[in-house]
Parts: sequence; C-alpha cells; structure tokens
Amino acid sequence: MSIIDKINELYDKRHQVELGGGEERIDKQHIKGKMTARERIDYLLDKETFVELNPFMKSRSFSYDEDMYNGEGVVTGFGKINGEKVYLFAQDFTVYGGTLGEVHGLKIAKVMDLAAKNKVPFIGLNDSGGARIQEGVSSLDGYGQVFYRNVIYSGVIPQISVIMGPSAGGAVYSPALTDFVVMVEKSSQMFITGPKVIEAVTGENISVEELGGAHVHNSKSGSAHMQAKTEEEALDMVKELLNYLPSNYTEFPTTYAYEMMINEERPALADIVPFDSIRPYDVKKVIKEVVDESSFFEIHAGFAKNIVVGFARIGGRSIGLVCNQPKYMAGGLDIDSSDKASRFIRFCDCFNIPVITLEDVTGFLPGIKQEYGGIIRHGAKILYAYSEATVPKITVIMRKAYGGAYVALNSKSIGADLVYAWPNAEIAVMGPEGAANIIYQKEISMSEHPSQTRREKIDMFRKKFTNPYIAAGLGMVDTVIDPRETRIKLLQSLEMLENKQEERPKKKHGNISL
Repeated sequence: MSIIDKINELYDKRHQVELGGGEERIDKQHIKGKMTARERIDYLLDKETFVELNPFMKSRSFSYDEDMYNGEGVVTGFGKINGEKVYLFAQDFTVYGGTLGEVHGLKIAKVMDLAAKNKVPFIGLNDSGGARIQEGVSSLDGYGQVFYRNVIYSGVIPQISVIMGPSAGGAVYSPALTDFVVMVEKSSQMFITGPKVIEAVTGENISVEELGGAHVHNSKSGSAHMQAKTEEEALDMVKELLNYLPSNYTEFPTTYAYEMMINEERPALADIVPFDSIRPYDVKKVIKEVVDESSFFEIHAGFAKNIVVGFARIGGRSIGLVCNQPKYMAGGLDIDSSDKASRFIRFCDCFNIPVITLEDVTGFLPGIKQEYGGIIRHGAKILYAYSEATVPKITVIMRKAYGGAYVALNSKSIGADLVYAWPNAEIAVMGPEGAANIIYQKEISMSEHPSQTRREKIDMFRKKFTNPYIAAGLGMVDTVIDPRETRIKLLQSLEMLENKQEERPKKKHGNISL
C-alpha cells in the first residue's frame, strides 16, 4: 500500500466521522428544524477557522452497534469568533442521541483543559439525551470530569452554554455551572427528570415544553439567561456577547474606538424619571440615554424583571449595568432579583468589567412569602457581591434609595468608588410616608385633621431628612449632579478609574450566603 493509499484511507475515515450517525439521521435532524453539530460550528465560527481535535476517539465498549460510534457523539476543537480564539464542543444528536459516555466526556474534558491552558473562552453546544445508559457508571464519571472542570475554570475563562435540543438529567448541570446559558424556543429543554418520570412518581401531567422549555427557564426558574427564536439567533447572541468580554481573567475587555461628541449631555434624562417618587417609568429609557448608541445587551431579560442587568459600552469601554426597574414591583428587591444581580456582579468582577448601578429602590420586598423563602439569605448575596468586587464600581442614585437596599446597592460603605445623586434623590432609612407615620404618630392621631397633618409631616420629612445633600454632607454621596450630565460624569469616572487596583485579604475563598 502506497502513501497515497494511506492518505486516501485517512480522508475516507474523516468523511465517515463527519457523517456522524449517517445521512438518514442527519435528515431527521433537519426535519426537526435543527442543524447538525458541524453545521452549528460552521455558523458560529469565523469561516475556515475550525480545527477539529480527537475525531477518531471511540468508546472502549463494543457491546452495541459500532456504526453509531462516529466521533463518539461530540465534535470538539478550536477556532475563532470575531477574530478571537475560542475552544468549543458540539454534541452530535445523530450519534446515539448525543448521549454522554466515558470517551464523550473525556473528549470534552480534554478540550476544556486546552481552553484553560491557553486562557480563551469555552463554548458548549448542547444537544444530548443524557447519560449513555449502556456504558453504566462510566458515563457518570464522564459527567463528573466535565463538571469538575466547569468549576475549577470558573472565573478563569468565560464559559457559555447553548442548549439546542434536549438536556436531561446530569446533562443540565454542566450548563448550570457555566456563566451564561442560551436556549432556543420550542427545540431546547432542560430538566432533571422528564415528564414520564414525574407523572409516575407524583401523578403530575406536564409537557416537555411546559416542564423545561426556553420560556420556563428564562422567565420562571432563571436557569437560562437568553432566549432565541432560532438556532441561528442563539449563535448570533454568543457572537455578540463575546464582544463585551475579555478572553480570560488576566485581560480587560477590548475598548472600541469612540469619537467624543461636542456635547455629551442628554437632556431627555431630566424628563424620563418622574419627579413624583411613586410614579413608574422604564429604566431602559435611562440606559439608552447613558450608554453608547445601540450598545446595551441585556442578560436575563425575562427573569426577575424588577431589576435589569446587562452589558453596554460607554465611550467604547465595556461595562456591566445593574439597574432597578420601577415598572415592576416599584423596583424593589426580592429573592429572584437578588440572585440575578449578585451573580451578574460577580461575573463582571471575575473578568475586569466595571459595574455601574442605576439606583431607584424602595427597599427589599416585604411579605411572608419572601421571609419564608429566605430574602435575608438571598439579599445578603448582593451585599457580598458588591463588597467582594474590586473592579471600578459607580452608583447613580436617580430617585429613591431606602433602607438596607440603599446599603446593598453599591453604597460607599460597602466599597463604591464613586456615588452620584440626582437633586431629586431621596436617601433615607425608609420612605417619607412610612417614616412620618412612625415619628409623628402622636401628632397625627391627635390632630383635628389627621390626613392634612399627615401630608404636612410627610412633606416636612422629605425636605428635611431625605434630600441628597444630607448624604453628600456626610461623604456618602460624592456629589449631586444635574441628571442631564449623567453620561458625562460616567465617561469621566470610567477614565479616571481605568487603572484601579484593589487587594483583598488573602484567603482560600469567602463563604457567600447561598
């Protein structure tokens, strides 16, 4: 046999691997409206940059149809997105349903190790029926190999999961351990136990989509961060997300060229936020005025809507935003919004992304359900996340900042670098209405006109105790600013803080309230 014959044999073997489970199964994937693993990689990566690794790895078990082993149900390798290096895997549902066995898990673990050694982002395209039952406990070990690396590489490199089909049982925990999870409507699901098991055990009847579809995890459980209508849209989200992130924890996000305008004032900011502190408004309109045009990329948009988080740019610099949303629950903090904000803050801190907080908060949400659900424990996460973070931290108090929520949302006392307040800001232990009822209870009850007296006392309390100049006089606010100058102040502040360095006491790790 000549060298040409050997080369031809190589190409034949490569072609066989690239066919995965064969033409028939590929057709079935397409009929479902889904791309194959390799088609997804081709769409995600820059053209002709993909380099495949370990295509010929196979399971040591030969107890079932050998034709189904091609690629071991997962394609792994590296390439580029927007010109930047990434490592990735894509599970191949045409090969034994993308189930994870020993070698399948080993292939993913090997490429994860390479991503960490080279300090570049890692992306998982998930489409799997779960553990490969035929391989027994070794398939569970395969999962463990992946989970372990998700954890030890957390905060070292960004990790992104895209759910593009079923993700059942142990398969859900790897995505849950990564930084961001993207799901595709109607074609992707995540659940620990499927509908049939649930019905057998509890008697509850529920569909796959109702149990673990994209909408459920983006709006109810918070287990997913983004929701796409199509696979292409999901992969486009990954491309856009990476534009805001550095490759690893030692680097900083790319600063894009930005040409300063002659006047960076935003007059609309004086009108967007109503002067009446109980009137709602959409904080996203404030965000639009503050950040570079069309640069806001929201995370967790459908979950805990009383707080808005996401990435944006100000003067070309990548930043993370944490903003109260008065359209929902008056912008108060509850269990879910506490979890949402704290996890986002910690991600930004991991990867050197400054955090800007736009504050308008009534406090932590009262109620028996919240107390029994552990609002104390969950609310403590925000305090922990802000206090722990060493990236530049800037707060703008737009209107209300009451009680423990004021402290928790990046106040000076827990490490804010700069705190600005608008002239209509109200900073106090509680709102004027509640405070007046307590402080002036006797005078109000003894008055001939209790309602009128109560209103007078509320107005007096607001003027005397909640105005921002009291906090500014104590150094809790750095300065009171014209709302129209908010963007200018943030541009100046980010430039001033770009070389910030701050150390924390040496320790193994802290113990965040979970």
